[in-house]
Amino acid sequence: MILSLFLLNVSFLKAQGISKEKQSLVSILKTVEERYNVSFSFADQTIKNKFCTPVSEDFSLPEAIEFLETQTNLEYEILNNSFIIVRAPKKKKTSFSIQNLEEVVITNYLTTGITKLNNGSIKIKPQTLGILPGLIEPDVLQTIQAIPGVLSADETVSNINVRGGTHDQNLILWDGIKMYQSGHFFGLISAFNPYTTNEVNVYKNGTPSRFGDGVSSVIDMYLPNELDNQFNAGLGFNLINIDGHAKVPLSKKTELQISARRSITDLINTVTFKQYSKRIFQDSDLTSSRSNNSISQNENFYFYDISAKFLYDITKNDKIRIHFFNVDNNLDYDELSTVNNQEEALNSKLSQRSTAGGITYLRNWNRKLTSSFQMYISNYDLDATNFNINNNQRLIQENEVYDGSAKLDFNYTFNHQMTISGGYQFSEIGISNLADINNPPFRSYIKEVIISHAGYAEVHFLSNNAKSKLNFGTRLNVFPKFSKTLIEPRLGFSQRFLNNFRFEVLGEYKNQTTSQIIDRQNDFLGIEKRRWVLANNSDIPIIKSKQLATGIHFNKNNWLLSAEGYIKKVDGITTRSQGFQNQYQFVNHVGSYNIKGIDILINKQFSSIFHSWLSYSYSVNNYIFDALNNSNSFPNNVDIRHILTAAGTYTYNQFKLAAGLNYHTGKPTTTINENNNSSNNSILFNTPNGERLPDYLRVDCSATYKFNISNKTHAIVGASIWNLLNKRNVLNSYYTLDRENNVNKVENESLGLTPNVSFRVQF
Repeated sequence: MILSLFLLNVSFLKAQGISKEKQSLVSILKTVEERYNVSFSFADQTIKNKFCTPVSEDFSLPEAIEFLETQTNLEYEILNNSFIIVRAPKKKKTSFSIQNLEEVVITNYLTTGITKLNNGSIKIKPQTLGILPGLIEPDVLQTIQAIPGVLSADETVSNINVRGGTHDQNLILWDGIKMYQSGHFFGLISAFNPYTTNEVNVYKNGTPSRFGDGVSSVIDMYLPNELDNQFNAGLGFNLINIDGHAKVPLSKKTELQISARRSITDLINTVTFKQYSKRIFQDSDLTSSRSNNSISQNENFYFYDISAKFLYDITKNDKIRIHFFNVDNNLDYDELSTVNNQEEALNSKLSQRSTAGGITYLRNWNRKLTSSFQMYISNYDLDATNFNINNNQRLIQENEVYDGSAKLDFNYTFNHQMTISGGYQFSEIGISNLADINNPPFRSYIKEVIISHAGYAEVHFLSNNAKSKLNFGTRLNVFPKFSKTLIEPRLGFSQRFLNNFRFEVLGEYKNQTTSQIIDRQNDFLGIEKRRWVLANNSDIPIIKSKQLATGIHFNKNNWLLSAEGYIKKVDGITTRSQGFQNQYQFVNHVGSYNIKGIDILINKQFSSIFHSWLSYSYSVNNYIFDALNNSNSFPNNVDIRHILTAAGTYTYNQFKLAAGLNYHTGKPTTTINENNNSSNNSILFNTPNGERLPDYLRVDCSATYKFNISNKTHAIVGASIWNLLNKRNVLNSYYTLDRENNVNKVENESLGLTPNVSFRVQF
């Protein structure tokens, strides 16, 4: 009810000037169908004797649906952006009361399909997501990089930096299951199919206490979780992959959701694939072998992913959900060389895969109490076999993660103002690392296991006038192996004032036992260098963080002004987890980083046709390692001081166009001494991270057009260009010694001008 009142108030503000005389819902729906090229499905009895105020022409489709929901007290479910089911609301359950407490603060936070809630989180609905520059499909992990404070310093979805953190400090959940791999093509494409993802919640701070791990952020993805007895499916392709998905009702009580995607990179050598390959395989063993008296050929690369979810409503109050996910990347190539006047050929290969499965039981005990119980297993495996013909050497490397977890959650609603939630989580994580060399003979196998227990509770309070929202919770983590107990308080407070302003305070303590490290830059063929490790309470401690943020938001007349300042400190990081390529590359010390910053967003929706936004972030991010740099602080490897993004979208009927500019100052880099003498097989470096790479600039554009094939089938054709100006951006710079002890400078470059096209059919 509170959500409805708030949305109704926003709707009236936007609908100034339109007629307030109500009309029959039948005529209103016909108008909406023609305006947005959609179709409504409903029983005559459902809309009988229903009346509604006309929908403003300035509304986007999601805004129009929200308006209709508040006016008619009916439920509207959008399927594939063209087919909408209208039905009477279900009987009130505890979960809906919970929804009342999740008041939407800002709709169209950047574009349609992205909203900001009063608990500080950002909610993304991929199925209703508007177009973004450079993207023709709603890639989840690319989309979140448009949020202020979120950046990928190397343009990948496998290295997302949230407020100065490393990628392994993000907790990524797929239907409640922790994932240890996030990308295809070694980071250029999200591993999660956006056409089956129903909702994504991103928490940068003030994380609910039910979430452990992820000292920088939580990215929580969900597939549809309710039966609707409606079939829908889709097929599509672009210049990298083909995919398909389907939601199939099996009976009134069961449903199957499936999706599959496979690359075409081993079948067709497209221009997009060439650019992706150039970006990912630069400075790897695949390319360096060409300059070391050997030749790489017969290169073969492909990836695929499969997901499935089975829904079974045993009764109205008891539900079972079964989850399965598999993602795989494979690369192999032959290395040819002439040794002692004889040609030799050996096959090097790299595979990266994740498999996860789980089962969830949902129970509605009564109108106030609900619970869920989930068990899952998540497995990650990274394998590489690398041959060096010139040295007659074979190296086998393997990194494997096993994560088994059981979670029990409950929610109890006292009334529309207060809800309490809590639960318990058991987790057993085992991580192994193998290195096997034949010449000279060497084998190392290390496996660590950590069992943890966590109990958590949280109170959610909403004032009677819906202006104040308070979340306060605590998570208690017990690690028997280390005889440690860690307490993590969480806080979220939101206060609306002067109708159009909102003040926000978010804070949290968090910890995590898993992290990624780099032993050598040529590990795993130099392509996927990072390996997962577990804390051992000595040289790899438990990572701990504390963070506080305050913000103020103004939202009126399609203007959004938002500013949020924050401070964060993360302790327990290691030099090996930061990827140093300077004088600290081969040392192993424990330290911390501190970051202070501000994120600003200006968003203006001129009409339903044109939408624009401008975001700016400023931060100072410094390392502190007591054993390094004379105990003085120095810039973090991802200390990017200034980040600026400007974008605009244009929509006319079923045509959408987007263009945007991304700018940020260069990453820190370490230069070498001009009098460098490499005769002692070493490089003399200057002050760590004392200089900066050139500034980064990228312009992207994209366009899509949707058209109907039949009443229930439509198609979407799209085209995009990444780095339209073909700007040469240096992502990383470092120095190496060759066999003659000469110092060589290496620069890793970003993607150049990269076009892509897509075609998709939804039915």
